[in-house]
Amino acid sequence: MEWETVIGLEVHAQLMTKSKAFSGAATKYGAEPNTQACAVDIALPGVLPVFNKEAARMAVKFGLAIGAAINHRSVFARKNYFYPDLPKGYQISQYELPVVAKGQITIDVDGVEKVVGITRAHLEEDAGKSLHEDFHGMTGIDLNRAGTPLLEIVSEPDMRSPKEAVAYLKKLHELVRYLEICDGNMQEGSFRCDANVSVRPKGETKFGTRAELKNINSFRFVEKAIEFEVERQIELIEGGGKVVQETRLYDSDKDVTRSMRSKEEAMDYRYFPDPDLPPLVLDQAFIDAVKTTLPELPNAKRVRFMKDYGLNAYDAGVLTSSRELADYYEQVVRESKADSKIAANWVTGELAAFLNRDNKEITASPVTVAMMSGLLKRLADNTISGKIAKEVFEAMWNGEGDADAVIEKKGLKQITDTGAIEKVIDEVIAKNPKQLEQYRAGKEALFGYFVGQVMKASQGKANPAQVNELLKKKLSS
Repeated sequence: MEWETVIGLEVHAQLMTKSKAFSGAATKYGAEPNTQACAVDIALPGVLPVFNKEAARMAVKFGLAIGAAINHRSVFARKNYFYPDLPKGYQISQYELPVVAKGQITIDVDGVEKVVGITRAHLEEDAGKSLHEDFHGMTGIDLNRAGTPLLEIVSEPDMRSPKEAVAYLKKLHELVRYLEICDGNMQEGSFRCDANVSVRPKGETKFGTRAELKNINSFRFVEKAIEFEVERQIELIEGGGKVVQETRLYDSDKDVTRSMRSKEEAMDYRYFPDPDLPPLVLDQAFIDAVKTTLPELPNAKRVRFMKDYGLNAYDAGVLTSSRELADYYEQVVRESKADSKIAANWVTGELAAFLNRDNKEITASPVTVAMMSGLLKRLADNTISGKIAKEVFEAMWNGEGDADAVIEKKGLKQITDTGAIEKVIDEVIAKNPKQLEQYRAGKEALFGYFVGQVMKASQGKANPAQVNELLKKKLSS
């Protein structure tokens, strides 16, 4: 039997507010445990929550970016459940009336576009965190994160493969960072995902029983967790068993999912409107004001880069994968006045390779826009060759100064003097009489050998174009 996979994702994006959703406590990551949880966050008797308006602004910004309807009136509810890191016994969330209604995101998988529907995006507060390391068989509770504002983004069950799920998650990750509403740091848990996975016979319209894979915090793990879960469900059904609705955890060390608890339904949470919070009412003027703050979005930027800079779809996609990288590239093109494709090659090539190697974001690059622009200027005016430019780039990365300083210090100026290059060519030809004879006898592939020897003899400093031109004349004479 052929099987079809059905996937829906629930993504929790931690909003970049300075204070929590319903209190003035700080949200800064990395503080000592339990130093950022105030009386409101843990609902001590007599406290009252007050909603953070900035969280509403960020939610509206996201809704507008995905073409969603914004509900002018939304309601906060109490979602009741017991968990060790939720001391008040409930979470303030939104249920029947979320702030953001239906929208959509377009993904691209292997050159094929697909629209994924977004059911809703609602505001809620985060719980604390259970710590299992270094407690000798016990669990520690850190409530610093309790009360931090989240935007939970719920997709339609429109994805049909792990690959599509990852493409959607990456697109969402890119978008929230562009909008500057979430830093997207998956290692710190500020962008995490629950995946709802089920299978059904090909052609069937009714959904199968789903399992929820909880709190996955990397793109690779999302793909691997879904792959394992799909195989598990198919094997279970084909073996005569039944999939049960449950919440499962993904163990990345063993590459398996394992049962955590039975999956709760909405009724199990006993939702009811929070008696301490009035409805969130947003007038059109507020929504219109948020709309004016929307940046150029990734898809529009990608199209513009292809049109304005003559880039192919791949390079435009890489360069616009983050707002900061796109800004870096455009500033380099403006300052260096370099060919846009050459600039793209350096940013997506050498720069990207060093960033990946050292696990750095573009904002932490040791090679600034001014330094990259200076390098491209020296390439354009033939002060250095492409090969030497890579040596200069590495020196700049290692903190040895800008391009001009490195070139001067290391004596890397390109040799463009015709007489000097001819002298090197004559010496190389004199040292390789056998290869010269073979070349003149018709073995033209040896031309590359002579070019290599000349470049080696000049320590890579000879102008390659001049070497090729002069060498052809010398070898044919």
